[in-house]
Amino acid sequence: AMHRVSTNVNENANAHEYKNQFAPQSKNLASIIRGYKSAVTTYARKNQIEFGWQPRFHEHIIRSMADYHRISNYIINNPAKWHEDKFYQ
Repeated sequence: AMHRVSTNVNENANAHEYKNQFAPQSKNLASIIRGYKSAVTTYARKNQIEFGWQPRFHEHIIRSMADYHRISNYIINNPAKWHEDKFYQ
């Protein structure tokens, strides 16, 4: 399993220099994930690596260091608990 936490620290977060919230779709998180998955899939197919993608991803804006640590710890520790999951085979 692969998990990813991406960070984008905005030093001007408190400044009121916000642009249009409805920016072009090429600059949102979903388009970045789509491009990443496309590149990895292309690489895997060229190298005959079999794998599958989880059909959806969870997008969450981390607003505090406590939130960041909680989510990071979940990502790091969750694979060790997979055998306890009801979907484990």
